[in-house]
Amino acid sequence: MLEHLAKTDPKVAEVIRNELKRQQQVLELIPSENIVSPSVLDAVGSVLTNKYSEGYPRKRYYGGNEFADQAEELAISRAKELFGCEHVNVQPYSGSPANIEVYFALLQFGDKVMGMSLSEGGHLTHGHKVNFSGRAYHFVQYGVEKDTELLNYGKIEEIAKKEQPKMIVSGATAYPRQIDFKRFAEIAESIGAISMADISHIAGLIVSGAHPSPFPFTDVVTTTTHKTLRGPRSAIIMCKEKYAKPIDKAVFPGMQGGPHDHVTAAKAVCFAEALKPEFKDYGRQIVKNARALGEELSSQGLRLVTGGTDNHLLLVDLQPLNVTGKQAEEALDKANITVNKNTIPFDPRSPFDPSGIRLGTPTLTSRGMKEKQMEKVGELIARACKNWNSEQELGEVKKEVLALCGEFPVYEDL
Repeated sequence: MLEHLAKTDPKVAEVIRNELKRQQQVLELIPSENIVSPSVLDAVGSVLTNKYSEGYPRKRYYGGNEFADQAEELAISRAKELFGCEHVNVQPYSGSPANIEVYFALLQFGDKVMGMSLSEGGHLTHGHKVNFSGRAYHFVQYGVEKDTELLNYGKIEEIAKKEQPKMIVSGATAYPRQIDFKRFAEIAESIGAISMADISHIAGLIVSGAHPSPFPFTDVVTTTTHKTLRGPRSAIIMCKEKYAKPIDKAVFPGMQGGPHDHVTAAKAVCFAEALKPEFKDYGRQIVKNARALGEELSSQGLRLVTGGTDNHLLLVDLQPLNVTGKQAEEALDKANITVNKNTIPFDPRSPFDPSGIRLGTPTLTSRGMKEKQMEKVGELIARACKNWNSEQELGEVKKEVLALCGEFPVYEDL
């Protein structure tokens, strides 16, 4: 690994080796992260990075795109088969650009849109005021109920009928329950709005049958290709055929220049992997692991937002332990357990030091861990959170983490 880089730039080579070691020796529980296959790594590091391919297959602005066209066409055909979508654009650089490109394609600046509040589980690009989405468009935010911490579709419909948005965005980044995409589409249709679903976190669960799909009734669907889909850091936009031309035009030349052909090839690899029967087992195991982890955390006295999970993530309220999210994240880091601090719905604390942490099971599931290991992981997390200011106890937890990681090695060939 890195034989050329080690000779030409040993400092960068050392950084990469240290990151590999970190990934091998930590329990990675950030729900938006995963471990790609060696085949995906090969594609991302391939000579396709040298090619410039402005335009679309068979309609490029530069010559020499025969094989770049083949890579993109493979990604397109496999994505259509995987998700059952009518049209797909595989060129978006990442999830946030993909969402912005949909808005740019189908809305006018200042149009009214509905999206889920960031503080209650949504994403920055779903209309937060500090984000381009919230500055360029007039977003009306919906959230969860205070008593249940769940989406109330009746209330969302009331807001939609009152506000009459041109588009309704569904999907979340910190919501541990299933989302009823069909109901969202019905609400949008009832007021003549476009329905858009951002499935970035749950795409792998959807293609595994572990979460309901937004197809075929949703107008436009965006997703990243990492997270539960276990592909490269990138994104795609899928839509009904009637929206294909404006969306393609918004991606290029509207928002982007040349696509990243090496990443496009890696997406094709990722989609082929996700089409295999064993990926369905993987996606379902992610959910089983999340539920097992949640049950153990609950038994240890930690409160789960909504009382549990239906998907890959858990949102944990640390207030019963009198620990903040920042304190827990830093303590868990010392114990080689990686999580992210996160607000909980109606959080009394600042987003910079919130009341909760967010956990996810995609990476540990990729390493081969199952329910039995999740019980151990939950016990280790609880110990670290309860003893967040004890260096000795955190050191003991770290020893057990290293032992567990050793039982489920990753990237041994690297």
